Amino acid sequence: MTAASREPLVIDAELLERFGGRGPRYTSYPTADRFDERVDAQRYARALAERADRRDESLGLYVHIPFCRSICYYCACNKIGTKHVEQSTPYVDAVQREVSLITALTGRQPVRHLHFGGGTPTFMPDAEIGRLIDSLHASFDFADDGEYSIEVDPRTVGPQRLRALRDMGMNRVSLGVQDFDPVVQAAVNRIQSYEQTVELIDTARACGYRSINVDLIYGLPKQNPERFRETLRKTIAAAPDRIALYHYAHLPALFKPQRRIAEADLPSSEDKARMFETAVGMFESAGYLHLGLDHFAREDDELAIAQREGRLHRNFQGYCSHDAGDLIALGVSGISSVGDVYAQNDKVLDGYYRRIERDELPVVRGIALDADDFVRRDAIQSLMCDFALDWDALDARCGIDSRTWLVDSRAALAPLVEAGAVRVDERGVEVLPRGRLLVRAVAMAFDRHLAEQAARAASGTDTTGGASYSRIA
Repeated sequence: MTAASREPLVIDAELLERFGGRGPRYTSYPTADRFDERVDAQRYARALAERADRRDESLGLYVHIPFCRSICYYCACNKIGTKHVEQSTPYVDAVQREVSLITALTGRQPVRHLHFGGGTPTFMPDAEIGRLIDSLHASFDFADDGEYSIEVDPRTVGPQRLRALRDMGMNRVSLGVQDFDPVVQAAVNRIQSYEQTVELIDTARACGYRSINVDLIYGLPKQNPERFRETLRKTIAAAPDRIALYHYAHLPALFKPQRRIAEADLPSSEDKARMFETAVGMFESAGYLHLGLDHFAREDDELAIAQREGRLHRNFQGYCSHDAGDLIALGVSGISSVGDVYAQNDKVLDGYYRRIERDELPVVRGIALDADDFVRRDAIQSLMCDFALDWDALDARCGIDSRTWLVDSRAALAPLVEAGAVRVDERGVEVLPRGRLLVRAVAMAFDRHLAEQAARAASGTDTTGGASYSRIA
């Protein structure tokens, strides 16, 4: 049931208009908008203690660095704007104390995945990054063939720093770009030359990084299809291994920096559709495969190979080539997935510090998964990674009769089946080429929490106010 993942996608404007509303990105299921205070530090501590007996299961680490020297107006991440680099010192101290609290419960664990995200991880001086990495190595056993990545702002990193990060053990790098057009860059407060970016890509390749990713965004202020085509051309010429092409979600009521963006400067829906369609065509012509959602990779990249071999996975950091298993997130706002629990740290830096100073795990909310959540999480991951779901394989993994268990989801898929986006039969579910850009809409048919919220809203008993999701396409 994985053949669909090897076929070129088809852009069907009519289908996108009909089904392409807002929806979750499903980096987790249940999604983070379902979290509440019933999962607290004590509940997370129990999950960590249980992890002590599962050393053979895969484990990844995520470290959130919230600081940025300047704020990009489009950004919806948890970040703190400051030019005081010395702020990273007490932050590293706090993360080290958090690690101690965790390993007191788990014992020393093997690690195969490490990702530094932000904010801007490279806000920190090399000495602080090195101190943090050394402390992690002192507390965990890192696999020699693991995946160790860092997000880099080319405005704060030159070739020498990139080589230093490689010497510290980083073997994957993701470069923030968004758009090479200086007019767009000025509109979003992110001035970054093409030459800076190309120099870093060339350096990363020369000093042995195993994968190089570039992030782009379409839908930003001042963008238009013609100028964005030039950004696409330059990106392809720079030849990164992977490209993430995100859709900008303008939500100024939720994200204060976005209030600096004039809505009149945003491209029309028609122009955004043209930009995305142009990008897909240019990427495919240049040899990049559509992995899913907004991610593309060269045919020889590990992610593309993993998808062909049916071992692509997805977690809070996006797609990965091996099952990351449990994920322990460190730092302010980090979301961990350990056993049957998702647990999120305090989003406010002062609150995070206070809890750490009291020798408390800094968790403030989360969710405990039940049996149904595990079944649906497995189904959604298969769809997001393989564009297919095999009933028998799901039965074998979960010990259920999925055809009966997910009968509600099969019924919910009927409109997409009728529209020719999905095929459902006794073997399973296949997302057809015309439906690949709607894979989130397909996954939503398996989301019990979303269905229950819709039912409450219809009856007038839902008081959550809904969730702010990005557009599907």
